[in-house]
Amino acid sequence: MPVPAPAVFERLKTFAAVDTTEERDVCAITEVFTGTTLGAVPVGTATDVTVAVAKARAAQKERAARPAKDRAAVFERYRALVVENREYLMDVVQAETGKARWAAQEEIMGLIFAARYFSRVAPQLLSSHSVPGAFPILNRVSVRAVPKGVVGVIAPWNYPMLLSIGDSIPALLAGNGVVVKPDSQTPYSSLANAELLARAGLPRDLFAVVTGPGTVVCTAIVDQCDYLMFTGSSATGRTLAEQCGRRLIGFSAELGGKNPMIVTRDANLDKAAKAAVRACFSNAGQLCISIERLYVDQSVAAAFTDKFVAAVHAANLGASYDFSADIGSLISEAQLETVTKHVADAVSKGAKVLAGGNPRPDLGPLFFEPTVLTDVTDAMECGRNETFGPLVSIYPVADIEEAITRANDIEYGLNASVWAGSKSEGERIAERLHAGTVNIDEGYAPAWGTTGAPMGISGIGRRHGPDGLLKFTEPQTVVVTRFLNLDAPPLISQDKWQPFLMGVARVIRFLPGR
Repeated sequence: MPVPAPAVFERLKTFAAVDTTEERDVCAITEVFTGTTLGAVPVGTATDVTVAVAKARAAQKERAARPAKDRAAVFERYRALVVENREYLMDVVQAETGKARWAAQEEIMGLIFAARYFSRVAPQLLSSHSVPGAFPILNRVSVRAVPKGVVGVIAPWNYPMLLSIGDSIPALLAGNGVVVKPDSQTPYSSLANAELLARAGLPRDLFAVVTGPGTVVCTAIVDQCDYLMFTGSSATGRTLAEQCGRRLIGFSAELGGKNPMIVTRDANLDKAAKAAVRACFSNAGQLCISIERLYVDQSVAAAFTDKFVAAVHAANLGASYDFSADIGSLISEAQLETVTKHVADAVSKGAKVLAGGNPRPDLGPLFFEPTVLTDVTDAMECGRNETFGPLVSIYPVADIEEAITRANDIEYGLNASVWAGSKSEGERIAERLHAGTVNIDEGYAPAWGTTGAPMGISGIGRRHGPDGLLKFTEPQTVVVTRFLNLDAPPLISQDKWQPFLMGVARVIRFLPGR
């Protein structure tokens, strides 16, 4: 298997923004498929974060003064480097996460899409624009987007390239400095891209990757950044939101998901069943927008279930650095334990296993079969809680009304999928779902890949689209007053001047833009 050579990982660790002039602890990183050691990265400290933030803040001032088109040129070059080095990048992310090759390719495509979209729209979105002034002719008003300063990005392990670099791209294009805390299990994915960004011409001080424990590095970032972007659990998101609130800084978060798929009686069951395998088991189900709940019209539930279970049985579970595997490994013992407990709990309370249900140590230390359950209730751990693994439940429903009600009856509102007899029917159902993105006749990928549209975030804020860039800025209004100001002109008394101003206010409400 084409795991990058040890020398590659040794080189990548030099892109960590950690002071290595003195001896310090290191953290070993293992290949998920086998458990063997890939390399080791230095353990960062709060002092390393302080230094990284200070450097980023200094570099940001110079960078923000440059035209947005100059900043965009860097990411055009970076995009070309990602395309050129895509096989190598997929090797790195597979080694760290254990995901299948096609799921690794999703990350690379996401980086390409993000770099292309934001580099193209940034110059226009960030340009100054005029608005009508309070007093026509007397006032010339412009509004411009000003960078926040230094953005902290706390990235997860499941899509460690896309959710660290993909969020950093718009922040950097907006004129900010960025300090990234990668998950401790997947630092090389961020560091490999830090190297490419440096090759593309991004100043190294402007973009820092600080490796180390979250209890230390994340805390220091939250204490010092001017805006925080977080992807992770809802519990951690709430804690970070409180910390940001106390500092009165902006915060954006994508948190948990327990995403539904609705299959109506008139849907194409063959297509729906095949697509559901991808939608449920991408990255072994370790995807915030993957499907964990299938609501199927009871008139076709048996037929759909047979087709879906057959497709699951046909999926190839395995460790491979090519495209021969459909489903890869879980990433950690903790994830394996969660999935195992959820399945055991559900079975002990009456759920029936239709496919899978077992760990597969014969394939690797962290493999678990894609698992399909039925007769799942809210009393079971997997009923309402996110499993974040290869586990999905099928629920026959009486009609569309029940499907919509049950799909919306959850605290999450991230993604949904609809399969109906017609596109128009699918759209009507989508309009009633409480989800940031709804895919009709697909699972999640088209909405995610449409970088120009806002991506529903189950916490706060939006990823992608204009909001995905502008959230990293502050609007600044500049008003130039010309000819005369609001003081009464010579020879006009206040008792005449103030009624005149009120009369002007009454008149200008009829002008365009008021």
